[in-house]
Amino acid sequence: MRVVIVGANGMLGTDLKNACACAGVNFVGLDLPEIDITRPERLQDDMPECDWIINCAAYTRVDDAETNRDICFSVNAEGPRNLARLCAQRSVSLLHISTDYVFDGTKKNPYQEDDPTHALSVYGESKLAGERAVQNAGCAYIIARTQSLFGLHGPSFIQSIMRFLAEGKVPLKVVHDQVSCPTWSGQLADALLRLLQTKHRGIVHTSSEGACSWFDFARAIVDRVQPGVEVIPVPASTYPRPARRPANSVLDKTRYTQWTGHRFPSWQEGLDAYLEALNHESLT
Repeated sequence: MRVVIVGANGMLGTDLKNACACAGVNFVGLDLPEIDITRPERLQDDMPECDWIINCAAYTRVDDAETNRDICFSVNAEGPRNLARLCAQRSVSLLHISTDYVFDGTKKNPYQEDDPTHALSVYGESKLAGERAVQNAGCAYIIARTQSLFGLHGPSFIQSIMRFLAEGKVPLKVVHDQVSCPTWSGQLADALLRLLQTKHRGIVHTSSEGACSWFDFARAIVDRVQPGVEVIPVPASTYPRPARRPANSVLDKTRYTQWTGHRFPSWQEGLDAYLEALNHESLT
């Protein structure tokens, strides 16, 4: 099996390259400027022969997307469509990364894959359009929805909290009324490779087990990094932002476990593993 990772220099793409190398998977990592998924006329020549394409390329600046709709849709909707059409032409399978932001967050229980979608933001709308473009292209696909990613190779909520602690900006005030499930990109990369081995196709939710608010997550980070620092819960209205976020976007991972026979680690396990990897990286 040969895999092409598109968006290979980003946070998830970098972890996917490492996961492929560790698992002995034959892979090629591509990113701008060597490949541009928004230019279909070049994809045919720029895309190597492979069995799977994993699309990690995305416009992820959620708030900026509100005023950059065209660019956001070009990358998040037209780009996946172009890749999916190429996959259909070549009889190649596509693993496309999507998001919990396709939901509006009004459901009380975790979202299942077949629940109705209703994006609240331009970013969410663009990712939902990308999902539909992949579904309609005629290729074999897996759409893996994930959420609240953090990793070693990109900006994250954890890094912001640790920076505030280092700079003495305490007590911390953190939103308590937005609930999701923070997911370490290193563990997500391993989960995506498991999906490549399954014969199932369709939409599947891939994020850490459990659920927490950003306040809960911040308190867990502080307990591990600098115990004793006060964390104060505040409503999301305290920090108004251009893009609306779903209040409760926890994803149900039952289908992922049924497909792979693997239980996704909890967000606490992901946090501990991330901090261990971060400490190891700082020592090398």
